[in-house]
Amino acid sequence: MTDSGVTEHGRRNGWALVLGPGGPVGTAWLTGLAAGLRRAGLDPAAADVIVGTSAGAIAGALITTGRDLDALADLPPRDTPRPAPDGSAMAEALALGGSADLEPDEIRRRIGRLALAATALPAEQHRAGMRFLIGTDEWPAARLLVTGVDVESGTPVVWDAGSGVPLTAAVAASSAAPGYAEPVLIGGRPFMDGAFGGGSNAHLAAGAGRIVLIEPMPRSYGDAGADVQIVPDEAALEAFGGNVGDLTRWASVYREGFRQAADAAERISRVVGGPVGGAVGEPDA
Repeated sequence: MTDSGVTEHGRRNGWALVLGPGGPVGTAWLTGLAAGLRRAGLDPAAADVIVGTSAGAIAGALITTGRDLDALADLPPRDTPRPAPDGSAMAEALALGGSADLEPDEIRRRIGRLALAATALPAEQHRAGMRFLIGTDEWPAARLLVTGVDVESGTPVVWDAGSGVPLTAAVAASSAAPGYAEPVLIGGRPFMDGAFGGGSNAHLAAGAGRIVLIEPMPRSYGDAGADVQIVPDEAALEAFGGNVGDLTRWASVYREGFRQAADAAERISRVVGGPVGGAVGEPDA
């Protein structure tokens, strides 16, 4: 684990890609957007560092490990049923997160206790799902930072290739939202969703020369001083619906992310440079 960001890349040269949280629906949008960016000639894996939180951790792993993103236009079927998310646990966690009367670590510890008590997808099943989706436990050559929160201490943590933690364990922990998936054990300690440690955790990119922030939930976290921020447009938000855990919306939300990619590629290329190929067409069937 590390608590440092990207200072070694230097403010003058490197660029950082920050991928924020947004549940399974946000993951679909991020994945479709990344597929479209590739089609437009802008590879998001070319960033000097990628910071991934929750949905963004999943998308970051997919992007940097070379996963065929076009193949994810429809979510691959799974044989194992999953319990319905406990929305009340997340609602209570979000309410706690807005408390002005408690220290941040205490807020996170209380959210952690909620996460431990909630009925949710078993941690091993959640990690198996990440392994199925990502396809490897090996960290990529690209610099990927995955965020989480220590449930017991309330301390935010960051995993990378040097942490000695399997990639899918880190990603599963980062996306273990209260009531959605149980906290994930790493080194004998439980960890939960990295969004509770600092939203999209864009502060980890503070040492980069340029910051590209892509957020499925911008109203929750703001632009954090990014040079360019990409967010769902009105049509995409309509496709999201009211439940970010609704996997039945995956295909339609993926298509919305893909649709937004042509405009996003132009905006990003103006900040980071590099060729852009123009129209992205339609997702592969």
